[in-house]
Amino acid sequence: MAKRERVMRMSVEQPLWRALVGYRVLTMLYAIGLFAAAHEKLDHPWVAIAYFVVLAAWTIGTLPRVANAASCTKRFLVIDLTVAIAGILLTPLAYSHQRILDGGPTLPSIWTAGAVLAYAIKGGWRWAAFASLLVGVANVVQRGAFSRDTVHNVLLVCIASIAIGYVVEVARASERTLARALEIEAATRERERLARDIHDSVLQVLAMVQRRGTAIGGEAAELGRLAGEQEVALRTLVAGGLVPASHVSEDASQGALVRAVEEPDEEYDADGSVPRDLRPLLARHAGSKVTLSEPGAPVLLAPPAARELAAAVSAALDNVRRHAGPEAHAWILVEDEPGAVIVTVRDDGPGIPEGRLAEAEGEGRLGVALSIRGRLREIGGTAELISVPGQGTEVELKVPREAARDTRGKAGRTR
Repeated sequence: MAKRERVMRMSVEQPLWRALVGYRVLTMLYAIGLFAAAHEKLDHPWVAIAYFVVLAAWTIGTLPRVANAASCTKRFLVIDLTVAIAGILLTPLAYSHQRILDGGPTLPSIWTAGAVLAYAIKGGWRWAAFASLLVGVANVVQRGAFSRDTVHNVLLVCIASIAIGYVVEVARASERTLARALEIEAATRERERLARDIHDSVLQVLAMVQRRGTAIGGEAAELGRLAGEQEVALRTLVAGGLVPASHVSEDASQGALVRAVEEPDEEYDADGSVPRDLRPLLARHAGSKVTLSEPGAPVLLAPPAARELAAAVSAALDNVRRHAGPEAHAWILVEDEPGAVIVTVRDDGPGIPEGRLAEAEGEGRLGVALSIRGRLREIGGTAELISVPGQGTEVELKVPREAARDTRGKAGRTR
């Protein structure tokens, strides 16, 4: 089945790219105008003319490059900043030393700020700080010494570009949050729609089959029992697992293009960096003999921890079926605490006689020791088993969140 991907363009930074296009053109014309007004005072005007020919061709020819984040590549940014720094360093060859000392502008003048702003919009405040530093060094080199005007201009460009870069980073984070909220809202609406449709049709039919089968008896009673199990499972699925968990990612080359990707439950990222909802992994156990109680919100764990915890629950239910009998009922309770995820599996079977677990381990039957406690130990969790003869058995599985994060890191390092 083909997966559906919904792409939402919500670029807050796109207007900044459009503004940058206009800024580069206007500041190029301004720099050429300064040269035209003072060309008679230049010692070597041919140096300035040659540079402005290159600057004009570069600015006009690269306008599509600064139209969006995808086109503004790292290679382009490096060349663009090189053009700006080259103009600064060529200034002493065109103007007299006295004019430079008097505070005369560099050849690219304020066009240089456009190159730094491109770094800020593309890569955030860290990229902006790097580009500003290089421009500042070039200004000091071309003047030959520190001066108040030089420091003032460099600080102005640095502070402005870093501020813009920081704003862009905050805007991107806000867009990711908004995209995730919209995705959850859409998933909730779809779940409610499906729940209404299923309740009005499939669930009613299954309930009717269960009632009629029980009333008729014989083979029909078995059919009714199966229909009852499917009804419970379907209700659980409608309540928490019809819409698979999705994640929101941002492709840096696309700027603020935020992509919400819907994935099947069986799939998750290869390095285990995206938390997984534990609820769909446990929902498959719900039935007429197993009742699942879970929070309304996702119970997120690192994928390795979620898988091992779900496997431990499966092992506990296998023990219920094997030792408590097919008629025993089991209850699964999922608690999402701030510091840990706790899953309790309880049954109404006859319980485990005192000393039976140690005896089973001595005989080589290590279901509880390995399948349950061993799995929890691997992910930094604990498993506590409480059983009273005649009153059933309760298994409490606890996974601290810090342990789950450590497990994710270990899984990534062992690959």
